[in-house]
Amino acid sequence: MAGQGIERREVLRILATAAAAAQFPGFSKWAFACGHVGNGAAQIKPAAYRPQFFMAQEYATVERLAEMILPTDGTPGAKEAGVAEFIDFMVSRDTEVQYRFRTGLTWLNAHSERAFGQPFVELTPDQQTAVLEPLAYKDKARPGEEDGRSFFKVVREFTVTGFYTSEVGYKALDHPALKFYSESPECPHKDDPEHLHLSRTS
Repeated sequence: MAGQGIERREVLRILATAAAAAQFPGFSKWAFACGHVGNGAAQIKPAAYRPQFFMAQEYATVERLAEMILPTDGTPGAKEAGVAEFIDFMVSRDTEVQYRFRTGLTWLNAHSERAFGQPFVELTPDQQTAVLEPLAYKDKARPGEEDGRSFFKVVREFTVTGFYTSEVGYKALDHPALKFYSESPECPHKDDPEHLHLSRTS
């Protein structure tokens, strides 16, 4: 349910804040992907995360939304990465998005109650999917749900960014270009005469 991509300018802004978020000691799951660089001491994490901005039901809703956007499907998803913790922390430090999240969650619950008689987090998985699909996909969009689509876009952006800036998401990419090395690796084609001049320090 990831939908469309993230705007580059927004990604860069959130990434910069994500690096600063790495210093916050209250995360129980989320950890910055590059947090281990230059940090020899392992941080002791609390057993449970205490939301910095959202109220209990709001946090549960954000957690469920993130899980639906990046589910655990054979590989770790938003839940394992602690993405809801990241979103809560980021929103608590950004007054520009606090109003958008709070009013968005209010809209989502009111919309869910009109459709199924319950707040979003209390709906069945199928009902939750029915609520979100018109918000996530352009070809399923319905008139009168523009506020919901705008809110879902923000949640999706924070979810994707929170996941891929986390240790769990970073490992999920599994791309050699994104790996850290203590020293430059030597050429893997040792027996190729064209590559004999490539030493470990080249």
